[in-house]
Amino acid sequence: MHSATRPYHFPYQPLSAKRDIDLQRMAVSQAAYAVEKAVGHDGSSITAQDIANYKEINSDKDDTMKALCWMGKNTVEVRDVPRPKILEPNDVILKVTGSTVCGSDLHLLHGTVVQMNKGDILGHEFCGIVDEVGSNVKKVQKGKRYVASFQIACGECFQCKQKLSSQCERTNSNTMDRAMYGSQTAGMFGYSHFTGGFAGGQAEYVRVPLGDVNLLEIPDDVPDEKALYLSDVLATSYNAAHDTAVYPGDQVAVWGAGPIGQMAGVFAAEAGASKIIFVDTEPRLTFVKERWPAAHADKLHLVDYKQLSFGVTNTPTVVSKLKELCDGRGPDAAIECVAGEYAKGWMHWFEMMVGVETDTSEIVNEMIESVRNFGRVGITGVYVGYTNHFNIGSLMERGIRLIGNGQAPVHKYWDDLLVKIQKGELDPLQMVSHRVRLEDLDKVYAKFNNREDMMQKVYVETKFSLPACPGCPQLTRY
Repeated sequence: MHSATRPYHFPYQPLSAKRDIDLQRMAVSQAAYAVEKAVGHDGSSITAQDIANYKEINSDKDDTMKALCWMGKNTVEVRDVPRPKILEPNDVILKVTGSTVCGSDLHLLHGTVVQMNKGDILGHEFCGIVDEVGSNVKKVQKGKRYVASFQIACGECFQCKQKLSSQCERTNSNTMDRAMYGSQTAGMFGYSHFTGGFAGGQAEYVRVPLGDVNLLEIPDDVPDEKALYLSDVLATSYNAAHDTAVYPGDQVAVWGAGPIGQMAGVFAAEAGASKIIFVDTEPRLTFVKERWPAAHADKLHLVDYKQLSFGVTNTPTVVSKLKELCDGRGPDAAIECVAGEYAKGWMHWFEMMVGVETDTSEIVNEMIESVRNFGRVGITGVYVGYTNHFNIGSLMERGIRLIGNGQAPVHKYWDDLLVKIQKGELDPLQMVSHRVRLEDLDKVYAKFNNREDMMQKVYVETKFSLPACPGCPQLTRY
């Protein structure tokens, strides 16, 4: 899932205005859910949907587990909830040993993503040990370790046969998804009823539909702490660099130095880029600098946007700074790892508040204006709807290639990325700052949202987890 690293802060908002935004987002979310329930799904899904909290399928009050639940705008709670059970012959029940918090989870926390219900279990990145298998499961074996893809794929449709699993045609029959985007995307774990309503993996157990397709076995020489991130962040960052297209000698700018941006920069450097420029602010820039691979040390450049102006004539801006760093022309390629939720100026903040746009175009415009003529702009951060004031003139007149990287097709990449981990060519732990407990996850969300404790990427352990592997941060309790 795309990271939303929030390198740009909201302008000051009066409490009354902030409350208005909160109420509006909640109203939109509930209205969208009501419309979807009234209209109904389109019938294209081959697996059971809208089971985001397991209450509907398990009435045994003694058969419970701990899970992180969305309880309303800016509110999540660790609760005792019913455990999942096998619903369909292709289901697998996974005993979770590791999960994490993604920057895109903050969109759910903030109420930006529509069709959330109180009690929905969050978390789209997880790994664990197989506890139960359905009668039709052939490959996945009980007792073995697996990592799950954050998207749910059927393995048989047109898109899946090309390993473009994030666009699976048979696991999300949400009619609003199709109406907004022209075609539906795949179902996703823990990411609202807009993506199928599947319960997530920030829990002790999780139901994995179509388990033979959506689980990758973890070999004995790879610990959970490294395998976990094959679920999303590694595939997403790899896709960001390669789908945008990075060629040897390219100068590449990355907006957002969170985990996705950090690893996209690493993959771009490995693809032969001569210069990697991160646009963000502290403490993320320092974190990336300290963890940056020594083999690419000469390629790293940092731009702190807080030290530059925004839209002020005759003063240095991000655009002018990037052109200065890139021979006066600008980067060959720009990769967006931020997301459209975070407005920089009052105009976009106001338009988002009153509902005339869902996403700001400011960062994408900044990227378009920064790159060289015929340069490439790839969008990996989450944009959920519509935007205003998009600089289509610069895009057209200068021949800029705008690339929607889409939700990364995990199945296309995870085998090769796993081999890189096994060979020591890829160390996911370079982006991991904390190890935390599932029981503390509500507090972790608050710290992650507020950018406290230099929290970059976490490993969330459960009562089933093994002790931390070498190189993994030791446990922090909150």
